[in-house]
Amino acid sequence: MVRDGAGNLYGTTYAGAHNFSGTVFKLTSAGTETVLHNFCSETACGDGYAPVASVIRDGSGNLYGTTSIGGAYNGGVAFKLALDGTETVLHSFCSLPNCADGGFPQDSMILDRSTRNLYGTTEFGGSGGLKCDARSSCGVVFEISPNGAETVLHNFDNADGGNPLGSLFKDRAGNLYGTTFFGGKNNNGVVFRLSPDGTETVLHFFGGGSDGKTPRGGVISDNGRLYGTTLGGGDGGGIVFRLNRLRRDRDGRAKNRNSRELGPPTLHRRESPRG
Repeated sequence: MVRDGAGNLYGTTYAGAHNFSGTVFKLTSAGTETVLHNFCSETACGDGYAPVASVIRDGSGNLYGTTSIGGAYNGGVAFKLALDGTETVLHSFCSLPNCADGGFPQDSMILDRSTRNLYGTTEFGGSGGLKCDARSSCGVVFEISPNGAETVLHNFDNADGGNPLGSLFKDRAGNLYGTTFFGGKNNNGVVFRLSPDGTETVLHFFGGGSDGKTPRGGVISDNGRLYGTTLGGGDGGGIVFRLNRLRRDRDGRAKNRNSRELGPPTLHRRESPRG
């Protein structure tokens, strides 16, 4: 969930309420809940259906989020919810043949507060070919401008990752970082960086053993390091990983202390119940 300056919390439910299709809600510090929007309120669920991720909030109090299905083409939507509860569909995914614009987003977007552009990922769709799933392609990284224009920044093709399920992190140089659930040379997922010119670099291919596999979420950054989690690998219950500290050369490119792209992750396995 996300919190405003008054202590109110905002979030989503996957199901429930109108047509059992999910909601956006507000929860006050006193515990009073208000449903701000019921999904599937429009014909054929044109406003979206089944949000998996939470929402983000801009400085004016508008909320932004995604739904995993629904919309004009049933590939999910990116939406804006104003303070008065008015929902605007910014983009309906799968608007292009074979969902070339992406389809079925599974996590939150991020907001660049200087440009007002939104960034996110979709699990399927794109023009990378049917290399991850017989139904669709391997997913995309997308950008949505303030006027709702969507641009695909990267099409995954399985070799460089496939089926991203997590949100993104954007650094000051404009690079986007994230993970994919599958794909890569071991098909256990990757950590990637996408530069402002659209160049994708795989920072780590998960091996499936002690370094983990199938990261479900995105990454966060602290002091130049990237942190994340995986569902599998380690002792069987997944790991928490850290990618080595980054420094920037004169061109703004990220390098580690040894001037390589990124070193192997530092790992933390699931705690043993025996203590």
